[in-house]
Amino acid sequence: MKNELLTIGPFTVYGYGLMIAIGILVAYLTGEYRAKKKKMDYNQVFYIVLWCVAGGFVGAKILYWLTEWRMILKDPGFLLDSLTDGFVVLGGIMGGILTAYIYCHIKKMDFLRYFDLLIPSVALAQGFGRLGCLLAGCCYGKETASHFAITFTNSDFAPNYVPLVPTQIYASVLDFAHYFVLILAAKHLKEKGQVAGLYLILYSVGRFILEFYRGDLERGNVGILSTSQFISIFTFCAGLLLFLYGAVRKKTVDMRI
Repeated sequence: MKNELLTIGPFTVYGYGLMIAIGILVAYLTGEYRAKKKKMDYNQVFYIVLWCVAGGFVGAKILYWLTEWRMILKDPGFLLDSLTDGFVVLGGIMGGILTAYIYCHIKKMDFLRYFDLLIPSVALAQGFGRLGCLLAGCCYGKETASHFAITFTNSDFAPNYVPLVPTQIYASVLDFAHYFVLILAAKHLKEKGQVAGLYLILYSVGRFILEFYRGDLERGNVGILSTSQFISIFTFCAGLLLFLYGAVRKKTVDMRI
């Protein structure tokens, strides 16, 4: 894949950055559209997305640094050298959710309602983001003898001229599938937090499985699990609790009626 898509004078358009930008834009537009349909304050969507992006990048960077703690102890200058590259998606998800919660708390908005509203758009943005990973060659898979493989020839991240499991494609397909599943689920799940909980469940399971096929092993591990697999256990539990909380609330309301 080719990350440098277009160069005009001193300016270069990189595939990874372009896909991230498209993902953010699409997330905002779909979120605003759905907010209007639900008669929610769609003007707030812009600010939530803006702060979530900032919080997401910070969270993704912090988790990356945590996975590279040995390198940082060995060379503290690594913190500055890695400011513009090296991110962990799960850290971005947690950072974005935390930022959205803080924003909604300050503005006295119903966090769970906006969480449910925007989380399908997050999945959609992730789908485009993984296409960016494909163009850049990061988040690559293990070496494989399968016919369904991808071979990079000009990547700064993945080993070149080696057939690899196309984990970026799998992840992107899963993320786009999550978007459509969540949109469909939102039509039937009426209790606050259930759509968000379903996202956390789906993403955690998919990420846990895909980690077995990832080849970028320098991302750290906790025992026999990768760092992302370890964290996925907790995000899965959080999603399950959130989903069940909504179900219990619905049952309690039905009983009162």
